[in-house]
Amino acid sequence: MIEKKKIPFKESTKLYKTFIVLSDLDWHCSKHELPGTQPAKAIQIIRQHGFEIENKTVYCKQCKEKTVHRKLVSLEKKEDARIFTRSKFPMKLKKRIKKYYRCIEAITLRSDFPPNMLEVDHKFPQVRWGKEEPENPLDMSNKEIQERFMLLTRANNLWKSRYCQKCYKTGLRGTFPGINFFYKGGEKWDKKIDPHDPQGCEGCFWYDPFKWRKALNLVIKKHNLRI
Repeated sequence: MIEKKKIPFKESTKLYKTFIVLSDLDWHCSKHELPGTQPAKAIQIIRQHGFEIENKTVYCKQCKEKTVHRKLVSLEKKEDARIFTRSKFPMKLKKRIKKYYRCIEAITLRSDFPPNMLEVDHKFPQVRWGKEEPENPLDMSNKEIQERFMLLTRANNLWKSRYCQKCYKTGLRGTFPGINFFYKGGEKWDKKIDPHDPQGCEGCFWYDPFKWRKALNLVIKKHNLRI
């Protein structure tokens, strides 16, 4: 049993409970063994704290179907783990950002989601942060809002996170499924750019879906392409 003082999460939280379950270093079904209905976010944060977690999809006898199983590889953090936290995010600023984007979800362009189903997400993924997040003042300019944030549903936020984590780990930039297009840069992260520099994300769909669509439509128009 791991000592409480070695657990880097507040007791009684979902993160703490998830870490406790995984601390035996065995495989666990995400559907019935891990707390909450969506354990992926907790897993993401635990990884960001430097812990390695493996995934596999296998048949679960209790759930009677194939489910995602997760396993904590070690109770020790990676030596090169970089942990940077988010600054306080005022609720009034979140409401202002949602109003600025007219509650348009960046991936689907749907505007019919209730505001409480949309999350204010950082365009530059936390996995690549090289320093603490700057303050989020209530009087933040619209230009800064557009440069730093977008709106995503919980599912699409996790979808984006998986692509960003893979990019950080392998150097292969994420693509919008089936469309291998970048309006700046190529398939691989430019090695001349520091891994914690937002410039390396530019051109990727997951960094700015709005600019990506605009750039792709210009290419289509330029070449008079028809599908």
